[in-house]
Amino acid sequence: MTTTDSADSAAHPRFAEALRALGLDDVLARTRRFPEATRTAAEAAAAIGCGLSQICKSLVFAADGVPVLVLMDGASRVDVERVRRELGAGKVGRADARVVRDTTGYAIGGVPPFGHRTRTRVLADRALLEHDLVWAAAGTPYTVFPMAPEDLAAHAGATVADVRERSA
Repeated sequence: MTTTDSADSAAHPRFAEALRALGLDDVLARTRRFPEATRTAAEAAAAIGCGLSQICKSLVFAADGVPVLVLMDGASRVDVERVRRELGAGKVGRADARVVRDTTGYAIGGVPPFGHRTRTRVLADRALLEHDLVWAAAGTPYTVFPMAPEDLAAHAGATVADVRERSA
């Protein structure tokens, strides 16, 4: 797979602006665009050539009707009961595509971990921190960027928690 060379054309303009505002021009320069979609964690890992768990999924849930972002490694699934307990919510479920776009400003498959349209509560699963580097969506289903997971969680304003499903 090949990537384009121009970082400015890689990241979604809103996300590129967020990176610049945070002084993260170096991340913008390392943003990669692929000709095929990297919408799923498996597609992204294959395109990048990294392990599935090195992909950071940005998933929007509704906790008692309020959007919350969960950052999860690409090899794991979110345990909604653990999210519910962590948030002290009565009910947690996946947000629909309209809520995702209204909340973040991005379509499902391209939601970055920060740089959203609205301020949202964020949980980052602790397993993300097991890696030196993770890759996350840069605002489109074709773009990704690398970042140390601790930095990614900090820029997202995330609370680190154990919210992934446990293997049986």
